Amino acid sequence: MLGLMQEHPLMISSLLEFAERHHGDGEIVSRRVEGDIHRYTWADVARRARQVARALDSDGLAFSERVATLAWNGYRHLELYYGVSGSGRVLHTINPRLHPDQIAWIANHAEDSVLAFDLSFLPLVQAVHARCPNVRKWIALCDADKLPQDSGVPNLVSYEAWMGTQPTDYAWPKFDENTASSMCYTSGTTGNPKAALYSHRSSVLHAYAAALPDVMCLSARDSVLPVVPMFHVNAWGIPYSAAMVGCKLVFPGPALDGKSVYELIEAEKVTFAAGVPTVWQMMLGHMKPANLRFSTLKRTVIGGSACPPAMIGAFQDDYGVEVLHAWGMTEMSPLGTLCTLKNKHMEMSPQDRLNIRLKQGRAIFGVDMKIVDGDGQDVTWDGKAYGDLYVKGPWVVREYFKGEGGDPLVKDANGQGWFPTGDVATIDADGYLQITDRSKDVIKSGGEWISSIDIENIAVAHPAIAMAACIGVRHPKWDERPIVVVVKKPGAEVTREELLKFYEGKTAKWQIPDDVVFVDAIPLGATGKILKTRLRETLKDYKLPGL
Repeated sequence: MLGLMQEHPLMISSLLEFAERHHGDGEIVSRRVEGDIHRYTWADVARRARQVARALDSDGLAFSERVATLAWNGYRHLELYYGVSGSGRVLHTINPRLHPDQIAWIANHAEDSVLAFDLSFLPLVQAVHARCPNVRKWIALCDADKLPQDSGVPNLVSYEAWMGTQPTDYAWPKFDENTASSMCYTSGTTGNPKAALYSHRSSVLHAYAAALPDVMCLSARDSVLPVVPMFHVNAWGIPYSAAMVGCKLVFPGPALDGKSVYELIEAEKVTFAAGVPTVWQMMLGHMKPANLRFSTLKRTVIGGSACPPAMIGAFQDDYGVEVLHAWGMTEMSPLGTLCTLKNKHMEMSPQDRLNIRLKQGRAIFGVDMKIVDGDGQDVTWDGKAYGDLYVKGPWVVREYFKGEGGDPLVKDANGQGWFPTGDVATIDADGYLQITDRSKDVIKSGGEWISSIDIENIAVAHPAIAMAACIGVRHPKWDERPIVVVVKKPGAEVTREELLKFYEGKTAKWQIPDDVVFVDAIPLGATGKILKTRLRETLKDYKLPGL
């Protein structure tokens, strides 16, 4: 017997229809590339997204054709999120921090038909357009009078001229909810990147889950600042969850320095923000010397890479901001876990609660996870035993676009497919995940595993250290030993011996790094993650002291 409920496919367009109908006057604030502040409402987003859909129809774009973006977080990018996917095409957000060769390869592999870009990325477009023969239309996200006259890009049009004259009425089509809605390429450090192809169903379910009280806890009362880029896994789904709850959205545009982010938080009364540790490090570095405080910010989600304990402590102890540690990946849309406390934790001491918050958190509904040993057998959830982390769920990839890399899933005894994340982790009895390392970054010394993340967290807790990366180097007896590569804060001084002594009592003696390497900068990837492959290449001739 089947249930007798109405059947309505889960569509991205329905999120925007809801926001327009029930939160039409909710504000969207954007710092533009031009430097000014733009304001309008959810009703305006819906109206202009319909114009985008009509413009795509006028251009003759077929169902499921790809529309690419090279854009910062802003209102026009938001309109493309809904106008492209809502009309049945696929939004392809490209990371503009990639090398032009990578961008050209990705655009060709995705078979993008249209590419819209912020003017700050015009040099990138000039470098790649001749190598992207499939792109039929190039759109500059600007007013008609701001369109460069001698861009060198054939048939370049301004966004406002392209969509601004279209009628504002449009009936969003209904189709299979499993239809592709958007795509994002991984930031893999080896080989060509692979694309995760999200569906309308997976994106709406992810939006539901992200807004839950034990996840981001979003509501119409919030003013939300997604510092995490819209070109990076759909800004962790915030543009969709925000429409679902009707909150105020504040977009930072290209101004991601600490001063600009702080001033935007204060000016727009932001209550919730999301970003990677490097952005918050810049903001806290701006605030502390000037003795600045937050007047409205209450919580922040930090993900993308492990959040140092010192940063969590600074937010909570110095500024009264709750830090929600999160973990996920492109292949998971991206949310997998988020760290909020359970009722039984509320009576714990502050230090014991902090120890829990340092973990990446509990799986949210829609994500199942397990850790397995080298033989593929499940590992006990005791918070001590570690294993390779596997996940499955309705917003986890089944395979990559065009079948790149073959079938990534690992079948269990029941035939269920699990996605191997490449992370090594522990899970405690309450289901709290703690990433101990990437499988390719874990250091194996004398048959024992050393977490590079733990080594890095201790280093950045030192008041003189701005950034740290731990890698393993060859050792004739122990196979590998850890060294820590650090960048000092401006004007700060610390010696090798002082930093190594700082580790004493904070980790086992055999886990203390064998050496400290001071550098001016640590290489970062396009999404702000440390590039340990490049670091290992740079230090390939390094020799441990005394060897």
